[in-house]
Amino acid sequence: MPRSSLSSFFYLYLSLLSLVCPVLLVCQSWNSLQAQSKPHKPVLHGQHWIAITGKPLAATAGAQIFSQGGNAIDAACAMLAATCTMHDALSWGGETQALIFDPREKKVVGINALGVAPTGATADFFIQQGLRYPPGEGAQAAVTPGTPGGLMIMLAHYGTFSLEQVLKPAMELAQGYPIETATSEWIEDSKETIKQWESSTRVFLPHLGKVYEAPRPGEIFRQPDLYRTLEKCVFAEKRSLARGSSRKEAIMAAYDRFYRGDIAEALVEGCRKEGGLFTHADLANWQVHVEEPVVGTYRDLEIYKLTSWVQGPAMIQMLNMLEALDMRSMGLNSSRYIHTLYQVMNLSFADRDFYYGDPYFPPEEPLEVLLSKSYARHRLTQLNRMQNDPHIGPGDPYRWRGLEHPFPEEWKGFVEGNLEHIGKKDMASVIDQRRDFLAGTTSIQAADAS
Repeated sequence: MPRSSLSSFFYLYLSLLSLVCPVLLVCQSWNSLQAQSKPHKPVLHGQHWIAITGKPLAATAGAQIFSQGGNAIDAACAMLAATCTMHDALSWGGETQALIFDPREKKVVGINALGVAPTGATADFFIQQGLRYPPGEGAQAAVTPGTPGGLMIMLAHYGTFSLEQVLKPAMELAQGYPIETATSEWIEDSKETIKQWESSTRVFLPHLGKVYEAPRPGEIFRQPDLYRTLEKCVFAEKRSLARGSSRKEAIMAAYDRFYRGDIAEALVEGCRKEGGLFTHADLANWQVHVEEPVVGTYRDLEIYKLTSWVQGPAMIQMLNMLEALDMRSMGLNSSRYIHTLYQVMNLSFADRDFYYGDPYFPPEEPLEVLLSKSYARHRLTQLNRMQNDPHIGPGDPYRWRGLEHPFPEEWKGFVEGNLEHIGKKDMASVIDQRRDFLAGTTSIQAADAS
């Protein structure tokens, strides 16, 4: 592929990321006290594999799997398991989503392990509770845990290792690891919220009644209940293997124990004790979806994203618009360049907020039109090149199909709100010399986001 296309794409990609997640990196010169901004993250190179995630110990878990002969999916599962065990804003009760390149089939597949709201989490239920919105925390906010199932499906279908092998680092961390300062401080800052639930208090506030009630930075933080849960999954796998099952069948035996067996029973019992709405049927009927991702292009590059249940397609919309503009002539990170990126993002996010949703439930999302080049060119006619437009609304993709908009009143009156974003996430990306590749995200979400 042409070097210029690749360079241009990554400049735009990094600029988009910098606008979504602005970080000011200020360094002091060794020779003077003058502060200057410069990037501190080096470009990473690997001869045989690369493992990247937000926690050093979790990246080490991936390195261990690679050193033992595992592939990229084996390593990713180990990394995500470790991350969920030690991340301050995540847990095994969250969700997992991933894009996997399968070199055997030479195709990209999407993993949708999105948690869904319990069947009892209806609008009528919350209205009867006197709530305008579903709660953002606690048992009533919880969705079905997607991470365990997502990792097991990925491992069973695309990995080569056993569940025991990939869970070993996470289980060691659950038995105890020196907690990081940032995690310790986050727990301490959140302690009044944590105290609402006895079980959470027992795990996260070991110094109850002291001035600093959270685990102190560097203190060995233990999660024995989590360890026992992971141990039960491994035991289910071992028992299935002893009966002559294949590797895949044994991993699915662990899956069944989590979602249909005694682990599910304990989860339902504990959740309902705290006022939650889970039932055995909610867990048993939940499933991971292996999907076809959406595909876009930026010049001669192919861009793969998960479908409309995440915001990934919005990036394809952005790149479609940026491809039609002469960004190079604006000068990298000039005021005009940044303004244009910002407005393009606003146009895409307005469409995202109005049209994106769960593809497994009506209405059908008009993604084919939203991701088309012709629609992108039309949206650019609404771009204000001189000043910010705080009232950018969604476009009308139905017009491209010769259809009337099915929600005309909502569409005309739509104004983006400033809702607090309560979700948290982390990412793991791995690639190996066999060309297996996985980019995965795990996060916590609340029932009202389902």
